[in-house]
Amino acid sequence: MNLYKSLVAATVVGASVLGTGAFAQNVEGPEVFWRLSMWGNPRALSAGMEAMAERVAEETNGNFRIQIFYGAQLSSSRENLDGIAVNAFEGAAICNFYHPGKNPAWMVFSLPFLPLGDPAVDREVRSRLMEHPAIVADMERWNAMPYVSGLLPQYEILGRGDAPTELSDWDGLRVRAGGGLGSAMEALGAVRQSLPAGETSTAFQRGAVDAAAFPFTYAHVSFGIADEADWFTSNLTPGTSECGWVLNQTAYNDLPPQYQELLMENRDLVMEVQQAAYAEQDEINLPNFRENLIEVVYSEDQLDEFREVAGRPVWDAWIADNQGDFDAQGLFDAVWEYAEEAQSMQ
Repeated sequence: MNLYKSLVAATVVGASVLGTGAFAQNVEGPEVFWRLSMWGNPRALSAGMEAMAERVAEETNGNFRIQIFYGAQLSSSRENLDGIAVNAFEGAAICNFYHPGKNPAWMVFSLPFLPLGDPAVDREVRSRLMEHPAIVADMERWNAMPYVSGLLPQYEILGRGDAPTELSDWDGLRVRAGGGLGSAMEALGAVRQSLPAGETSTAFQRGAVDAAAFPFTYAHVSFGIADEADWFTSNLTPGTSECGWVLNQTAYNDLPPQYQELLMENRDLVMEVQQAAYAEQDEINLPNFRENLIEVVYSEDQLDEFREVAGRPVWDAWIADNQGDFDAQGLFDAVWEYAEEAQSMQ
């Protein structure tokens, strides 16, 4: 059984609930084949979209087929938006910090210490932000439309050599971290390295980087970092990023209405399976990390110091740098507003 099928089985209850909605019966329509561009191998990040593709095929008796092409077969990770802009494929995964100039508003997701630590709050906030005018406008320039968040977990860092048990130990370390996370690490004196995920393992093995920040824990395993590391942080939680899925606007508009609705009604399924996939990987990986690596746990005083030097200063700088291009302050405020509302509903 492959990864996404095993994860769908693990979330059968949630999926069954979703399946009792508007599309309990098959959806009639023409034959359509969509290609989605993705780098790397099948993993937790793609499990939800694989489940959605399977659901769509089932509901249409195979008339609407969606296939994810892995390993950058269709486009490199940094050029997926370019491919959508020229209608080379119908959808893609994008990681915002791979091309900050192409999606400046989406970089809000990579700011450090946002209130997204609770998975339920994170899901609600990101779902609403996918419809925020600034986020939508970022994609419109590329003939793309936001579809669903990748719901990446909070990042932690794995590295080689001496473990940075004091914040001062980060000074001079070459750390793979993008966006606001990279700025946060620079505030500690680290040297930011912006590498695509697929290139990080090789750089790590060759000693070109000392440490790598990835969504904890699945991505460190998926990209081979855990195999080479000596230590890991378990409570630094500096933030996350957005490696979400976008659709080709032209291709979407060409779909019959019932197929459009089918895609939109299954966004919850994508997120359900993704979150289950991350949780399942943590249950497997964290005990292995603790058995084989040095665990770095920071005190509350150390974390407060980190937030002081790498929180608000990074936020303020990002807002100032972008306010002339879009309502950066309004978008930043929306993150906190949506989070507060999500917390109040718990």
